[in-house]
Amino acid sequence: MHDTHHHSHPTTLYSGKHLALVAEGHWEYAARTVAKAAVGIVAVTPDRNIILVEQYRIPVGRRVIEIPAGLVGDLPEVADEPLLVAAQRELLEETGYESDEWTHLVEMYSSAGLTNESVTLYLAANVRKTGTGGGDESESIVVHEVPLAEADAWIANRLEQGDGADFKLLAALHLVAQRLQ
Repeated sequence: MHDTHHHSHPTTLYSGKHLALVAEGHWEYAARTVAKAAVGIVAVTPDRNIILVEQYRIPVGRRVIEIPAGLVGDLPEVADEPLLVAAQRELLEETGYESDEWTHLVEMYSSAGLTNESVTLYLAANVRKTGTGGGDESESIVVHEVPLAEADAWIANRLEQGDGADFKLLAALHLVAQRLQ
């Protein structure tokens, strides 16, 4: 069902280096000012381990378990890169893994009440470790290789320890289960 109510024009209330706070009608939301989109990677090894990353996230004040992910076109030298190229770059930068087998899975919104950001998920099958990972100099990323069969329990254990988790994890595990039966 298509929403028929009339949209007022968006007004920027505040604009920072990376984010703007936008008002549209009675709603306020965050919009990225530089990056054009986001990608997430469901990376699976030949022996059915999923590659997860862990990093401290300032907004929530704790370490968060996530799938490898990143922004598209967030730096001048990659301003026009395709989504898949961004996904391949982020996987290698964050984890040190590469794949020759990429599949587009889905595009969804990360938090549609909060931001207009969409995230496109890709499956990277049969990944192999070719680099060190750890992210760029502004990131401090810990890489985990977790057996798919144990992933739910592993994540639950991390939550019990007080770490955070990103919802995209659950989407990743659901999508990979559908494909690797």
